[in-house]
Amino acid sequence: MSTKEEIARLKKEVENLKKDIRAKNNERNDVPSFLSDELEQAIGPPLRPRRLLKGHFGKVYAMHWAGDSRTLVSASQDGKLIVWDGMTTNKDNAIPLKSSWVMTCGFEQSASSLVGCGGLDNICSIYNVSQPNVTRPSQELSGHDGYLSCCRFNGPNNVLTSSGDCNCMYWDIESSQKLQTFGDHTSDVMTVAFSPTEPNIFISGSCDSTAKLWDLRKNNYVMNFFGHDSDVNSVAFFPSGNGFGTGSDDSSCKFFDIRYYGEVNSFSNEKNCTPVTSVSFSSSGRILFAGCEDNTTQAWDAIRSSNTCEYSLMSHENKVSCLGVNPRGDALCTGSWDTYLRIWG
Repeated sequence: MSTKEEIARLKKEVENLKKDIRAKNNERNDVPSFLSDELEQAIGPPLRPRRLLKGHFGKVYAMHWAGDSRTLVSASQDGKLIVWDGMTTNKDNAIPLKSSWVMTCGFEQSASSLVGCGGLDNICSIYNVSQPNVTRPSQELSGHDGYLSCCRFNGPNNVLTSSGDCNCMYWDIESSQKLQTFGDHTSDVMTVAFSPTEPNIFISGSCDSTAKLWDLRKNNYVMNFFGHDSDVNSVAFFPSGNGFGTGSDDSSCKFFDIRYYGEVNSFSNEKNCTPVTSVSFSSSGRILFAGCEDNTTQAWDAIRSSNTCEYSLMSHENKVSCLGVNPRGDALCTGSWDTYLRIWG
């Protein structure tokens, strides 16, 4: 056999081995066969489970990354707020809550020293986790007439809350005073998210099936986005700040462009008709991750119209209730009613 023939034979063997490896990876991660080489290069390979966070004894309802991309906080029905080191899986803080019916938690991004939480007590409790053995909140923000569904910090001095009373409220933390109320939704507000590029802009999602764009400098909403047929459970801004994604009880996710003032893509799987609980974009914005009640996390190509997700992450034994990509973009955390959190990378 000549040298050229030998090289050709070896190249063919290498290509066959690559195909076998790709097929095994697809099978192990439930990756559809249409995930071509070109598409995989664009959206990256499927994520792998890297860390398992064990410590809660009840359903995990919420999680949120800190600005350092390593620390995260989670809230559970066991009445505990746990601050984790996502690299070592150690618990930096385990805070006992007055009410076990907690529904949301949030990490302040700049100093990563404040966390907030709330739920059926209608109060947003703020804790300073830079101090050891924290057991009591430093501030309690009381003003909502319904359960607290979401809280997000806007710098170290302010926090935004949403509630089942149909309102969003913007607070001064130090004085515990309400600065503004945003009340144009007609049903429970389930979620809020601040723009990554403009701190005065935020999005809210509601059980009235709409998402609204707000400006802190104005009293009324700036834009109203329609398209869902049921509750909007989660919203997440596109990294550029020019668009956002939503997840809904109607089993679909949608991608809205603020400049276009409308929907530019929709994601739904005919084989998966379970509600979407949470959404988050990859750092590039190419992938929209969606946590679902069928125990899976779906990864959608944000720029490609399809009724089948690119791949599915399956390790939880109960519904995925929350998820988030860290600010650095190198890890995804999913929380579930199976009491565990998993970090993927």
